[in-house]
Amino acid sequence: MALPKHSKYLIVGAGIHGLSTAWRLAEKLTAAGESVDGRVTIVDKAGIAAGATGIACGVVRNNYFQPAMRKLMAHSVSIWESDPEAFSYHPVGYMQISPESMREDVKQIHAEQQEIGYESVFIEGEDESREYMLDMFDDWQAKGITSVLHEKKGGYANNTKAMYGLASKVEALGVRIITGVEVTGFTRNNATGSVAEVQTNQGNIGCEHVVIGAGPWVRDFWKMLELPAQIEVKDLEGNVHSNVDMWRFWQLEEGVLRVEPELLKTNDGKMPPVLHVDTDAPLYSDVDGSLITDQLWGIYYKPDWHFGGIQGGAAPYEVKKSAEEVQIDPYGPSSPEFVSGPEFAHMWVSALAHCHKRFEGKMPKYHKEPSGGVGCFTADSFPVIDTFSGNVTVIADSNHGYKMLGLGCLVAEELLGEKQELLEPFKFSRFKEGKLHPVSNSPYPWS
Repeated sequence: MALPKHSKYLIVGAGIHGLSTAWRLAEKLTAAGESVDGRVTIVDKAGIAAGATGIACGVVRNNYFQPAMRKLMAHSVSIWESDPEAFSYHPVGYMQISPESMREDVKQIHAEQQEIGYESVFIEGEDESREYMLDMFDDWQAKGITSVLHEKKGGYANNTKAMYGLASKVEALGVRIITGVEVTGFTRNNATGSVAEVQTNQGNIGCEHVVIGAGPWVRDFWKMLELPAQIEVKDLEGNVHSNVDMWRFWQLEEGVLRVEPELLKTNDGKMPPVLHVDTDAPLYSDVDGSLITDQLWGIYYKPDWHFGGIQGGAAPYEVKKSAEEVQIDPYGPSSPEFVSGPEFAHMWVSALAHCHKRFEGKMPKYHKEPSGGVGCFTADSFPVIDTFSGNVTVIADSNHGYKMLGLGCLVAEELLGEKQELLEPFKFSRFKEGKLHPVSNSPYPWS
């Protein structure tokens, strides 16, 4: 497909944020009686869902300690629920199963979920939590659990299938998705400093607005826009920190236990919620009984027919390189960087066995599957959604991405002149102003 010479809205990235932005833009333009053809264009250097979106776990949850994230996710869940068939969405719910050190944080999450009308149940106390889990799984045996937050909404979506469903909606509205087009730079308007053209390996495209939805490649576009690699950050106590790295990279560890997905059915024969277990109980190897860790650890898992088994992951680890040194190409199934190693497999399968007797002795069933990948995190590990150079909107999701189907919809509405209060807490200015998001006691960097 030939490149257009001009597109009013040029979107970079055919993942979840680029596609959802184009979808809402096209819907709004169509509703106003305006033509979409030639006005909304998506370019991607590879293909639809070829990057982080295509290997995402696909979990959709509202389990956030941060009020702004919780509200943003409630909005996104409503978008997933609007067409579960097209989005290959499974509304099975989500469970946060936690130790005493996290109880008060999770209790607060539950209380604030009630305030915004997000349905969930909170169970606290060791005996009460165990009974609640045994009522669902008769072989439940996790230790050190004193609370359970059971979100009745949420669940998971099949990553690529969902995006092809979204792409069908986009193309049906007249949006052009052009693949094999790599953005190499920007041509500025000398008078205003705004971007007049997007330079690509296939030629230049004139535009009025640019949206960057490039997942872990956001660092590279940030550099193209000549934005700072180090920033000033005022923390929640009012202390100012200079030369803080804008970008950090974490290796996300996920994998698949190649068993029948039905192995995780509940006592009543139904498919379970997505399960997230954090505990400070010692974790012992299911292979030889050795101690793996006596520190706080966590895993998440779900039955998944797309991955062909029980799929999930554990807390990521930080990549010990500077942001400039991290190489995230090539991104795809052939790259060994994105396949979790034997240490993860040993820990994760042993953790599954710690939680359910049915997983004991299943280590030989672990399957190395490209999943997880390298995540690009902002200075405070939460998204930045803001406009730079006058007309370039950057969606830096800080690896919260796949679940936030509604994020691109909000960006589109703001592009069309409708200010979105849900996006205000994610402006770049928060770093300098000290308007950071609170941090919980979870072992995960994004919580």
